[in-house]
Order: sequence, then structure tokens, then C-alpha cells
Amino acid sequence: MAVELSRVEEFALIRLNRPQALNALSFKLVEDLSRAIDQVAASDARALLVTGAGDKAFCAGADIAELAGRTLVQTRRGAELGQAVMAKIERLPMPSVAIVNGYAFGGGLELALACTFRLVTPNAKLGLPEIKLGLIPGYGGTQRLPRAVGEARALEMILTAKTLDAQTALAWGLASRVVEGDPLAAGIAFAREFSGYSLPALGFAREAVQRALDTPVHEGLRIEADLSTLAFQTADAAEGMAAFLAKRKPAFKDR
Repeated sequence: MAVELSRVEEFALIRLNRPQALNALSFKLVEDLSRAIDQVAASDARALLVTGAGDKAFCAGADIAELAGRTLVQTRRGAELGQAVMAKIERLPMPSVAIVNGYAFGGGLELALACTFRLVTPNAKLGLPEIKLGLIPGYGGTQRLPRAVGEARALEMILTAKTLDAQTALAWGLASRVVEGDPLAAGIAFAREFSGYSLPALGFAREAVQRALDTPVHEGLRIEADLSTLAFQTADAAEGMAAFLAKRKPAFKDR
């Protein structure tokens, strides 16, 4: 299957499995990815890990052979499908980690941008090269990339098709870490840094930060106050404070 969904201990793992095509996003793969994300959303996984088969590519972007000759309506529907799938990842009840092992171009980088975190291997190459084809990103790249690296750097990447190596991606804020050794093991270790906390609290925190990017500070502070108040009402908050006072490790129940 082009999209493999499995479980690695407490984590869901989605692996794009088209190594012969550098894990390119065919329309069927995008549809399969959508169904896999729905299954993750309904599961009890503590986090989602996303990676690509092989050591050459996370995902090299769209399957260009499928794009030529499409009608205006087909092209629009394709963009809306891709955007909807990326939005599903962003709205998951658990954080997500893209493990970028090699190339992440076009839709591949847009997939990584939809995840909460991006880890990159030393051989990673990241970019949005659509301008070389007379196109622009269509799966959310023009919207999420500026939020990750700022407007000036996003424009540089999109308008010049600039490719970032792993260290530059880290320096620009596009990547959280450069990871050595086994990429999946590194992704699991990274996810364990937050997976033991309350999922409702993690969700409130993610929502507050995401909404901060779209609102003035005074509106964002109101949102933070609302979400903080909601967090205080959870059973996990009561457990966390009781555990702190008793000097023991909290036992969160995601309630």
C-alpha cells in the first residue's frame, strides 16, 4: 500500500510507501492518507509520526505526471482535497511529528508543515519548487510556510525555489531538530518528551499558539484566558496540581 498505518507502542505511524517514486503524492495516495488520518483521529495514540519509506525522500511532492491536462475544475478540486487533508493533520487531537528523511519538496514540505513538529535528518532537503513549473504551492505552503519562517524567508523560498539543507532549516525555524542515527527512533524519543502529558492540555496549548498567529495580541490574550480556564476545569489539571503538592508523578487520564 502507498500509505501504511501502523502502531509503534503508544504512537501512530504513517509511512508513505512509494520509494520508487520518492514517495510522491499521487491523488490516490492523498485519498489514502486522508483515510489513515481519520483512523488516527479516532484512536488512542499519544502522537502521530509521519515519515517516508527509504532513506532518499520523505516525499518529493506531487506526482507531476498526473497534473498535466487537468481541467480547471479538476485542478481546483485537487487543491481543495490536498488542503483538506493537511488541515485534518493540523486538527488532530494529538500532536504530530514529521520525520523528514531526505527530500521534502512541494506537497511533501506542505505535509511536513501541517505537522506540529518537523525533525530532519542530516541529508534532508526542503523546498517549494512549484515556481519552476509555472505554478505555486497549492496544499497550504503559501499559508503555513510564512508562519514557520516569516514572510521574507517564505517569499525567498517560494519565488526562487530555494532549497534548504538540514542546518539551514533548523536555523530558519522550519525544523525543530536535526536528528542523527535511526530517524524513526529519534522521532519516537522526541514524541516521548510530550506524550506523557495530558492530551486535553496539549490540545489547548496548541490551539492557543495557532490562533495567536491569526489574531491581534489583545484578542490572543482573551483566547489564552478562555483556554486556560477550560484547562483548569479538567480532571487532569486537578491531578497535576495534587501530584505537584504531594511530590509525586501525575497520572493523567486525558479527562
